[in-house]
Amino acid sequence: MSAYLWLKHKWARLVLCFALVGTAGCAGYKLGPVNGVAAGARSVQIAPFANKTMEPRLTDALAIEMRRELQRDGTFRLATHGDGDIVVTGVLTNFNRHEISFVPADVLTVRDYRLSLTAVVTATDRTAGKTLLNAQPVTGYTLVRVGSDLTSSERQALPLLAADLAKHVTQLLSEGAW
Repeated sequence: MSAYLWLKHKWARLVLCFALVGTAGCAGYKLGPVNGVAAGARSVQIAPFANKTMEPRLTDALAIEMRRELQRDGTFRLATHGDGDIVVTGVLTNFNRHEISFVPADVLTVRDYRLSLTAVVTATDRTAGKTLLNAQPVTGYTLVRVGSDLTSSERQALPLLAADLAKHVTQLLSEGAW
């Protein structure tokens, strides 16, 4: 009987040890925005970005994804009507294709590309007139598997590329300590 009680306590100690180790990793977690501002206290207005690249349709995809990512993040309210507290503007400066892999039987035919889109982003506090992000370059990436047509493959990957860039811009805004 005493061996049964010892085994019972051994399992209880083991479960307690796992519970302590499991909760120790969450000790530094903070719920909500990390920049000290209450969630939704400030609003952000997204101005259309200027496109200095040779690739068309980038600004529309980026504007949609910027709005979607700001709403998903929840740190700021999206100013859709009127003026926002923070105005985000930018210029799309670079759109590149980098070859990742080639067709095994033909080393000249590309199978996968890595697309990159770089924007120079500026965020200004409208009420204080303070610049929060001053011409900060931000880059987004995505991979494209070329099917029968490179143009249609890129068109399908464009929202993913814009979403990655929007995620990085939103991260800079929400984690900024201004």
